[in-house]
Amino acid sequence: MDVAVFSSTRYERQFLDQANQAAQHDLHYFDVPLDMDSVGLAAGYGAVCIFVNDRANAQVLEALHKGGTRLLALRCTGFNNVDLEAAARLGMKVVRVVTYSPYSVAEHAVALLLAINRKVHRAYNRTRDSNFSLDGLTGFDLHGKTVVVVGTGQIGCVFAKIMLGFGCKVIGFDPYPSAQFEALGLSYATAGEFAEQADVISLHCPLTPETYHIINSQTLKRTKPGAILINTSRGGLIDTEATIEALKSGQLGGLGIDVYEQEADLFFRDLSSEIITDDIFQRLVSFPNVIVTGHQAYLTREALTTICETTVESITDFGNKQALKNEVKVN
Repeated sequence: MDVAVFSSTRYERQFLDQANQAAQHDLHYFDVPLDMDSVGLAAGYGAVCIFVNDRANAQVLEALHKGGTRLLALRCTGFNNVDLEAAARLGMKVVRVVTYSPYSVAEHAVALLLAINRKVHRAYNRTRDSNFSLDGLTGFDLHGKTVVVVGTGQIGCVFAKIMLGFGCKVIGFDPYPSAQFEALGLSYATAGEFAEQADVISLHCPLTPETYHIINSQTLKRTKPGAILINTSRGGLIDTEATIEALKSGQLGGLGIDVYEQEADLFFRDLSSEIITDDIFQRLVSFPNVIVTGHQAYLTREALTTICETTVESITDFGNKQALKNEVKVN
């Protein structure tokens, strides 16, 4: 099949090309994200492959359909950027990567937690300037602390296991309890109490209307003073402005995020020579107890291999008119 791949990067192309060796689809790479300004590039392509910050709203999908696209392949797990009702109305199939290495994201969440708690980023900058003072670098033992895992799917369960290895008390919060999580001997908190118990909150749930801004001003007011918040899932889970206020007051002791609510205009590109006009983001990164990475939690060889192989397999199945086991449908 002819496939238009949007938001493609140099490092990703080698994994897609490798996954495509047997299938021999005609992959056409575009650096730009998919939106109404770029959708014309997809004209004539039977399949379009997109990533997390590409826009597949009703207007874009209608333009894709008019151009002959019948398959939208997401090389990611989340699908909150796709209007599924519009896709169904147009008869367009949507597939995603249901799962890839859960260790990649869970381990990155742990890396953010450790870096924030032990001030690794600040120590690194100091020692490069030959400043070996330890003032302001005091952290706390994770052993014995309470870690709340919001979202107990595969990634959340892996993160929970790692935290158990540190000797933490681990509690889950999820409206859909996981047998895998409970098999670890762990229990769940209610919506009103999970923040109050947490020394650390780590988000591993999808972005849905129900989870949008699950961390908000009310949640943050209930957290233990000095708690650390980690988000490697989706930026919209956090009310960023409320989080900034909690950082300013000291209610929140640290923040480590790999995602940001308005990241589509920032992430996956080099803006080092430009002025960032997003004032909220600029305020966020001004705090010494905040670490932001640019949506790289999934970025391991193992995860990229699975993502690309799954995506190519779905495109092949569609081309061969076979059942799409990774299809996303309207509920």
